[in-house]
Amino acid sequence: MSDFERFKELQKQMKAYQLALSVASWDSNTEAPKASFPYRSEMLGLISGEHFSLQTSEEYRRIVDELDRNPDELNDIQKKEIKEAKKNLDKIVKIPKKDYIEFTQLVNLSQKEWETAKEKSDFSIFQPYLKKIIEMRKRMLGYRAPDTHPYDVLLDDFEEGMDREQYDAFFQTVKDELVPFTKKVLKRREDPPAFMNARYDRDEQKAFVEYLMGVFGFDFDKGLLKESVHPFTWGTHSKDVRFTVRYLEDYLFSSIFAAIHELGHALYEQQIDEMFDMTNLNGGASKGIHESQSRFYENMIGRSRAFWEAHLPALKQRFGKQLKDVDVETFYRAVNHVDESFIRVEADELTYPLHILLRYEIERDIFEDRVSVDELPDLWNRKMKEYLNIDVERDSDGILQDVHWSTGMFGYFPTYALGSAYAAQIYYTIRKEIDFDRLIREDNLQEINDWLREKIHCFGSSIGPGEILERVTGESFNPSYYVRYLKEKYGELFLGGESE
Repeated sequence: MSDFERFKELQKQMKAYQLALSVASWDSNTEAPKASFPYRSEMLGLISGEHFSLQTSEEYRRIVDELDRNPDELNDIQKKEIKEAKKNLDKIVKIPKKDYIEFTQLVNLSQKEWETAKEKSDFSIFQPYLKKIIEMRKRMLGYRAPDTHPYDVLLDDFEEGMDREQYDAFFQTVKDELVPFTKKVLKRREDPPAFMNARYDRDEQKAFVEYLMGVFGFDFDKGLLKESVHPFTWGTHSKDVRFTVRYLEDYLFSSIFAAIHELGHALYEQQIDEMFDMTNLNGGASKGIHESQSRFYENMIGRSRAFWEAHLPALKQRFGKQLKDVDVETFYRAVNHVDESFIRVEADELTYPLHILLRYEIERDIFEDRVSVDELPDLWNRKMKEYLNIDVERDSDGILQDVHWSTGMFGYFPTYALGSAYAAQIYYTIRKEIDFDRLIREDNLQEINDWLREKIHCFGSSIGPGEILERVTGESFNPSYYVRYLKEKYGELFLGGESE
């Protein structure tokens, strides 16, 4: 048996562990009973320990190192598999097994404590868990890369090649170009129409979300929909891709746009070539590229005038009383309503990057040791006042609103803004190649799905984010497209065509 054949055998065993851990995580976030978590945490710690032992075993390390040094007999895909394996191995091989198990147990417990804290709007419940998560994150990063700034390591984990310097430059563009423009739009914003605050039956919302799944081409044989506190997409391979939404009876748009957003993630996963299912190259190219697809579907398609020309009648069939006198133009302006808001996942497209700016700056302060966990709620609230001019009165509307920190996912948030900027760059390219608005208006999204599959989705993570963007758009990342897109759209909507 060759080294590569043995590598594939070991990789298959690791995928079995990953499946078990991943399914347990899905269950934890959707329907596991609260009292089960201490037991689950201990059992999952044991499984993660076995997984850790396998992926750090002397045999596996030897094979990966040998193939990495001598790749001549491998084809291009196999070389990329080994490169990815080497990168992942280097991330964990210096971490003591006991720390790895302790961290796994910690985040399994902390997710449920975060939910409790959020429900009670009491940061003190989650505070000790967050403090421990940050302490362990810093310790583990010290094992991994003692000579690299810890936040740079985390940023690169979620978006290969990105660091504080590049994100600082990107967010400076947001500050310089979009903050003044956003303030101008906010001064001219309209009052939300009454139908936005009407009551919408939860079951009817769910039925419309299922309708949208069909509209966007979701393969029901390869995935499913559930409900969770925080919407997310989950998948282990192209034939098992699931997502969640939440239903608010006093805010219809929450379920609609969470669904379209998560469908963007889910369609990406379903359209990855199945040849990558049994490799470590399944999944998207990066968190930023993944987010570009969810934001593309949510905003460029779902919040377009053309989309509601096609689908407002179907929504009216379910909510005829609430939407009786609402025409397409009124609805289009409503789904693009601009206002200061507490909650990131419900923020409008224009103010959204300010929510990410806030989180980026706080995370950077945490890992530069400029702020303690005890100070985080006050710091959060001050920045909300600075960037969005609103006063946070409840922890659930502020520091507790996102699930990411409870799972130790620091460095992830910046990819949300980066993904939106990627999406704008892709948007201007796709409009040159296909009749984008007509396809949406005619309820023919398959051609758009096919374009994205051919250009982005099918490659999984066999191609990195920088190369993907170069291939698709013909140039490297350029945030000016993001600025242009938002100024054109919201200038036309609310400033009489002004874009400055």
